[in-house]
Amino acid sequence: MQAWKDSLSAAGIREPQLRRDYDAQRDLVSRFRRTSYLAAQMLLPRPMLPHVVAVTAVMHHGDNLLDTGPKALRVAQWASWEQQVLQVLATGASDEPLLRALAHTIDTHPRTRRSIEQYLSTASAELDFSGFLDETDYQAYIDAYSLPAFMLIGTLLGPEADDSPYRAACRAFIDGSQRLDFVNDITEDLSEGRLGIPAKTLERFAATKEDLAEARDTPGVRELLRHLVVQARTLLQTARCLPTMAPAPHRPLLSALVEVELLTADAVMARGVKLLRASATPPLASALLALWRARREARKGS
Repeated sequence: MQAWKDSLSAAGIREPQLRRDYDAQRDLVSRFRRTSYLAAQMLLPRPMLPHVVAVTAVMHHGDNLLDTGPKALRVAQWASWEQQVLQVLATGASDEPLLRALAHTIDTHPRTRRSIEQYLSTASAELDFSGFLDETDYQAYIDAYSLPAFMLIGTLLGPEADDSPYRAACRAFIDGSQRLDFVNDITEDLSEGRLGIPAKTLERFAATKEDLAEARDTPGVRELLRHLVVQARTLLQTARCLPTMAPAPHRPLLSALVEVELLTADAVMARGVKLLRASATPPLASALLALWRARREARKGS
């Protein structure tokens, strides 16, 4: 906790209530993705950590509202949340700890405003998601939802100047990461009545939703899973250029994010059809080693 408190102080967050607001977001994010939070704490400059935590909390809260419960409830909850965020963008004030932290982050890093506006303008596409017909549908989903959500963080870590090449690298990363999530979460997604694999791709490999739901070990299912992981891994390999486009202090974290996703892809590939019973995660030792290597490189450059 001392490292977190030092980060708040380094970021100039000294008012007690505001510190508590950021504390609440830190608790949320560290529970949601412990490894990602640990990576950010290890690898980010201290003044940047609270702001990355704040926008990550916004993304996580939005995901929960968009994904949890009956559609009518999700639509109503998202509409209410969207109005609250728009009010914060207009006034800079809120009664909610998350939104007070966000308002302060926007004041400190004004370009965050644009990424929030872009995210709000298309995120409701997730409310209607039930699956994809083909690759075109999938790519539209990446542009409407996955990329704007990632750019809440990506904008903070990226260059101040023209960010077109950087954004393209972010898109390769999130495309690979989203593909990987969809294959790793097949069991969970099917239980919720949806699937992130395009119907045309299933047809190509002579596989069906029923095959996946029953965890059938058929040649078509094996080849389908292998194809999906190779697709994801190829994109993540392409995204290894992402850190070189960011300011030097932010490169170690971006590098670690890419490497951990590649480790996850390896774990998914190794699990094979057993993936249809339970998702895969990389060995903890391998993930920690990736973080340690990124930290060592950061210290070399400092």
